[in-house]
Amino acid sequence: MVRAGGSQLRGAELSRHILLSAKNVFLEVGFERASMDAVAARAGTSKRSLYAHFESKDKLFLAVLDLVRELYLGKLRTPGDYAADPVEAVTLFCGRFQQLLTWEPQVRTCRLSISAVERLPDSAQAYYDAMFASMYARLAEYLAERYEKDSAAAMALAEDLVGRTVLARVFRVLLNAEPAIQKPPGEDAAVENVDLAPIRRVVSAVLS
Repeated sequence: MVRAGGSQLRGAELSRHILLSAKNVFLEVGFERASMDAVAARAGTSKRSLYAHFESKDKLFLAVLDLVRELYLGKLRTPGDYAADPVEAVTLFCGRFQQLLTWEPQVRTCRLSISAVERLPDSAQAYYDAMFASMYARLAEYLAERYEKDSAAAMALAEDLVGRTVLARVFRVLLNAEPAIQKPPGEDAAVENVDLAPIRRVVSAVLS
């Protein structure tokens, strides 16, 4: 049985430990080849305990995507966390989003969600909600406040900005046309391994 600091993990702590272990198993072998046996072994717990927390592999996978969302949003933060100037704040926010989405483990997570979609249709929607919908909402809220736009106009502007500054590189990395970022994103919202100049040009042209 898994232990931390000499004491047995229980409840929510064990559930989170299982999810972190399951995330690694899914990334290493894919959705179809991953088994509840492998997850239990990686987590150092019993299958009985695993099934007590997650009654099926499908539900475990969707819970892993919820965990990915939590971890990702903690690293992404909000535009206002990056700079006082709105153009620079949006530039760095979009750059950070690109950095996170083109980081190698996140690229594998996206591919994993796509590969599971026929067996588990909710997985693609869950991944989109985790990685895109939440980001669009944060950016749209910031734009609405700074530029006095209604929610629909702010969302349209957010989607346009991300489409023009982020998604092309994300698709190239997903298709192996460009290498993924290997260095893990830091916790301090620093934007690394991203060319900010073209992002800044687009954001400046749209918002200035």
